[in-house]
Amino acid sequence: MSQVKKLILVTADYHPLHKYFMTLTDRLAKELGVEKEVRVEDYVFLIEHGDTDELGMAWLPQLLAELDDGRIVLLLSKAPFDSQLRPDLERGYEEIMSRIKSLG
Repeated sequence: MSQVKKLILVTADYHPLHKYFMTLTDRLAKELGVEKEVRVEDYVFLIEHGDTDELGMAWLPQLLAELDDGRIVLLLSKAPFDSQLRPDLERGYEEIMSRIKSLG
């Protein structure tokens, strides 16, 4: 089973969800005991490894992971929102952990 070697957050500090994704990344890096890498507006990386729209364009922020076998996998590209349309940290954390547990 593959293990997470490093978390890779692609973001921009001006983005409204930057703090949300940074908080999740910091929490996960600490809990998993892995390093984190923050890339600023690296759209080429996201087009190759992240989520893209129907035109092939990527958006920010997105959280990915490098696995010990060298693969890059997407962990979260869209923040879940609560009933009052605020980003939900716990649901985001649960989605990420579910994806990590399902890695093969």
